[in-house]
Amino acid sequence: MFNFLPGPVLFLLSASLLIINTALWGSLVCLGGLLKLVTPGETGRKWVSALMNRFMWAWASCNGGILFLIAKIEWDVRGLENLQPDGWYLLISNHLSGFDIAAQTYILRNHIPMLKFFLKKELIYVPIMGLGCWALDMPFMNRTSPEKLKKNPKLKGKDLETTRKSCEKFRHIPTSIINYVEGTRVTDEKRARQNSPYRHLLKPKAGGIAFALSAMGEQFNQLLNITLVYPDAPKDILMGVMQGKVSKVVMHIEALPVPQVDDKRYFSEPEYRAEFQRWLNGLWEAKDAQIDAIMLEHGAHNAEAAEHRSAH
Repeated sequence: MFNFLPGPVLFLLSASLLIINTALWGSLVCLGGLLKLVTPGETGRKWVSALMNRFMWAWASCNGGILFLIAKIEWDVRGLENLQPDGWYLLISNHLSGFDIAAQTYILRNHIPMLKFFLKKELIYVPIMGLGCWALDMPFMNRTSPEKLKKNPKLKGKDLETTRKSCEKFRHIPTSIINYVEGTRVTDEKRARQNSPYRHLLKPKAGGIAFALSAMGEQFNQLLNITLVYPDAPKDILMGVMQGKVSKVVMHIEALPVPQVDDKRYFSEPEYRAEFQRWLNGLWEAKDAQIDAIMLEHGAHNAEAAEHRSAH
């Protein structure tokens, strides 16, 4: 609607709207956290959590509305069929920009439960943010430092046991947990520094997904392997979106069986860990080839569109 405006004006408009949207729903979630603190009984707290997830749904939907105002984005989304809003899913995805979470929550909001992230337990004590994440039922995990483990070997395995107990509530609450297994957003500089074997990806880290599967593996119905591509985006994808310079978002979702992880073997046997890492590396090799195919396909489409425009 407003994408005819100059890029800097669009940036100011979109930044203002996104800040207002996040501040509005974030404030309501934090107020919900206070309400949850004083709500007696498990049933009452579950009701508050469900309301907080509706607030997150509203935040994601409003983000979509803002995108409609500032950009003409064509969504190429595949793999939504057979997903259930009342299911249990573990998601893994490549990570390109700060826009990824907004894009994924917007597209998936009506198909699976609202996305959650494993967070370090220390974050629960961060003012405002910790309360909001707790209100949204984000799963918090314990991570004992290597120094403490070295001083007290008896602590080994306690982190997983504590996290598993904290995740017991998700047995009765449909849940989607996402893990960006590269650990950070991909850039050419990071790929070079890692000596990554992939053209479009960083090396995947198996520890986070192994921890999630060890804590909640039996609860997940499926593993959703998401490939995210912005075929025509500038180098700074988030800035490009906010200036209306991104016209295409590709999100392909592959539903896979949930791999089983024996936590005792994973955390004690190097070869078992290596086998799991090889499985994840295989997924990333296929993802890298898939991104190549997507870029080729949409590169051809973009060239055809440019030729059509020049002919008229």
